[in-house]
Amino acid sequence: MESSLKTRLEAVLYLKARPLNVEQLSRYAECSKEDCRDALVELLDDYAIRDGALEIVDTDDGYALQLREPLQDLVQKLIPTDIGVGALRTLALIALKGPLPQSQLVEMRGSGVYDQVRDLVGKGFISKNKEADGRSYQLKVTEKFYQYFAIDDIRSLAG
Repeated sequence: MESSLKTRLEAVLYLKARPLNVEQLSRYAECSKEDCRDALVELLDDYAIRDGALEIVDTDDGYALQLREPLQDLVQKLIPTDIGVGALRTLALIALKGPLPQSQLVEMRGSGVYDQVRDLVGKGFISKNKEADGRSYQLKVTEKFYQYFAIDDIRSLAG
């Protein structure tokens, strides 16, 4: 079953976790800029009438999917203060898809991953080992990840 362009745009905004302009969105969603704009208008309308936790905002840097302002206090309560939302999303991808090459992670999340990976390695949540070909690093979650998030088997979370 193929997803609609509107759904793909929503997924791109979620996975990238940063503002993206129409050109970037159309490239990631593999569509024309015109189709992207049309689907984006529909998506913005959908979010405007939802009474949900998330919203899509038009910033100076592009469109971003974010938590609505009244719920921002939950971020401080629920997310460890030393792990940002972007790094947490990166960690989730490594946990669910790993082990995976850092180069593949960069393709999925953007160049901000390099800083996030360095931070996550420093905090002990992931390990980074040189691949056999020596061109990239293999990333995987560590035992600390499983202990910290009280997860026994990540495969059970993936469905």
